[in-house]
Amino acid sequence: MWQLLSNRVSVRQVPIKNIERELICPICKELFTHPLILPCQHSVCHKCVRELLQLNHEDSFDAGSECSLPGSPRSRVPSPSMERLDRLVRSGFSRSSISSPGWRRGSVTPRVTTIACPGCQHDIDLGERGISMLFRNFTLENIVERYRQAARAAVAIMCNICKPPQLQEATKSCMDCKASYCNECFKLHHPWGTPKAQHEYVGPTTNFRPKVLMCPEHEMEKVNMYCEVCRRPVCHLCKLGGSHANHKVTSMGSAYKILKEKLAKSIHYLISKEDQVRTQITDLEQLISHTEENGQLAERRANEHFERLFETLQERKSEMLRSIEQSRSRRLNQLKGQVEEYQGMLENSGLVGYAQEVLKETDQSCFVQTAKQLHVRIQKATESLRTFHPAADPCFDEFVLDTSREETLLKEMCFGGVPDPPLIDLSHSRVYNEASITWRLSDDHLPTDHHVLEYRRCDGEDSGVWRATDRVYGPSTVVCDLEADSLYSFRVRSCRNSMFSPYSPEVSLHTPPSPALGFLFSDKCGFSTERLILNKRRDTVESVAGMAYLLAAERVQTGSYIGLDYIIGDTGISQGRHYWAFKVEPYSYMVKVGVASDSKLIEWFHNPRDTSSPRYDHDSGHDSGSEDTCYELSQPFTLLTLGMGKLFIPKASSSASGSTANAASGDPGNRVLPMPQRLGVCLDYDACRVYFYDADTMRCLYERQVDCSGTMYPAFGLMGSGKVQLEEFITAKRLAF
Repeated sequence: MWQLLSNRVSVRQVPIKNIERELICPICKELFTHPLILPCQHSVCHKCVRELLQLNHEDSFDAGSECSLPGSPRSRVPSPSMERLDRLVRSGFSRSSISSPGWRRGSVTPRVTTIACPGCQHDIDLGERGISMLFRNFTLENIVERYRQAARAAVAIMCNICKPPQLQEATKSCMDCKASYCNECFKLHHPWGTPKAQHEYVGPTTNFRPKVLMCPEHEMEKVNMYCEVCRRPVCHLCKLGGSHANHKVTSMGSAYKILKEKLAKSIHYLISKEDQVRTQITDLEQLISHTEENGQLAERRANEHFERLFETLQERKSEMLRSIEQSRSRRLNQLKGQVEEYQGMLENSGLVGYAQEVLKETDQSCFVQTAKQLHVRIQKATESLRTFHPAADPCFDEFVLDTSREETLLKEMCFGGVPDPPLIDLSHSRVYNEASITWRLSDDHLPTDHHVLEYRRCDGEDSGVWRATDRVYGPSTVVCDLEADSLYSFRVRSCRNSMFSPYSPEVSLHTPPSPALGFLFSDKCGFSTERLILNKRRDTVESVAGMAYLLAAERVQTGSYIGLDYIIGDTGISQGRHYWAFKVEPYSYMVKVGVASDSKLIEWFHNPRDTSSPRYDHDSGHDSGSEDTCYELSQPFTLLTLGMGKLFIPKASSSASGSTANAASGDPGNRVLPMPQRLGVCLDYDACRVYFYDADTMRCLYERQVDCSGTMYPAFGLMGSGKVQLEEFITAKRLAF
């Protein structure tokens, strides 16, 4: 199949001139020259890496120096951010860099060995060996050379041996001699029967690469293996005691075959989808055209809207200025009239002067006739002097505008500021009879005003109806009063400046079959302080090897007889259905989880059976199963076993029933399942049954009958190294109390 794919790929060769953009260095924007492969699998010219290291080295002293200004010869290389420079400077002043070979002891010059990949912007630490740690990309180098030859096909490569004027065009190049020859010179310098006749020769070229790729860490060793973790060739010394000692490696031949087959399949797939790619390119070109047209239309509409706003503001401005001018003219006329009136009260002018002239009249009848009206005017003037009031108010407060509300509205106008939808974080979201939903915000780094979580039941009478929570001002919220054993969908959206984001992708979560039981681990009943470590919150228990095991080791001659250390919850169950969930660490050797009866616990702790002793064996030797049944009935615990990343379904017995038990009675391989990340237990006290669930998918893994005599407690047994952690929702109410 691989050969067939290779043949199919070779049918359609891409012209070498069409791949120029794949041969351009991302730094110097020129064809690669001695390209080096970075750990992130991007390639960069050797000289560019060296210049980039030198640039970081100099910028670590003065990131804002004149040499980094536009127009400087160094400005063509992107300067790292100030944060990265600070990190580089801090890392450079280390003891190892000061005392390393090639640097003077006590020197304060920072040794910068970290660069930013120009392709993916990831920080690349080259270590103490620097550029010498990188492989040359000989494959890319050869492709560049073939491209150069295709570009200058008219320029021939001449023989390095011939002398003018008999200089001949080269027909072969020897990779061992690193020289080009014409036919005659090649035969002369590579005679048959000599070691030189075995040299590798290719077509005329100026690119001579080593025949064997050497390890950069062990310069005398050839690379003969491929590290699947670091994705790079290594030698056998790297695997034995080097930096790849604990990594998974394969032979170079196997890696070559696998990678070449993958590449051939990928190329064949791309070629077979050429019509689809062309169709998608046409669609993208149409989208570009529509984007250009819609963008221009949006610009015109925006201009029209703002022009209308400007026109409205201009009209209001003109009207207000006209009103102010009319008011100003009226007030000025009133004040000027008042000034003229008061000027008439002055001596020898206006009213006073006229009154003085009237007083000179000697004819009584004429005087009385004139003085009567004059006296009224004089009285009014006298009264105005006693109660002086300006004829007009010089203040224009009625024309002062409060535009703060309008300014706020204008500032809050949102133009294309629709926030990106958040994403619900399943790793931190939990669903019980209440749901704790957490989401991650988008990466646009713009603050949001609030969020709205919506949820609906996917089964039942009210399925399909979305219900929304109140505004949420953080990245999580709690939804209450969910129905048990039901499937719910959740979605969330953000709001910024009254603009809502699209909804997040819907997430479906299944509620447990019953309400959650809140409890903590009990440190009273049968708790072993020598081998069990309980944290202060009493929500995590860890099993460790105690001193008692070490002291008892001399009594153990054959085999290993170690008992389980039990711990129970501090809350009992005497009726109803209850559910709880927890996490068992994958490294745990053996952990048993389930329920325990208090009536049998009392008998167990008063008359314990030393099941760890080699003298105790409840198996008579035959396979009737009667001993197992009697032994199970005498136990206070009903437990399911987990350990070493596996979950073990118990054998079918008289106390087990249901489809899971029947399945477990068949092939032993069906009894071993991968251990879930979270395990749930549901006890139906009234029905005397216990269920074990994968808490992430709420899939029932196992169920069985249980003797619910007395009060039942959540129970756990640990042996060897192990750790059990209760769900936060299970412990929240107890911790709050």
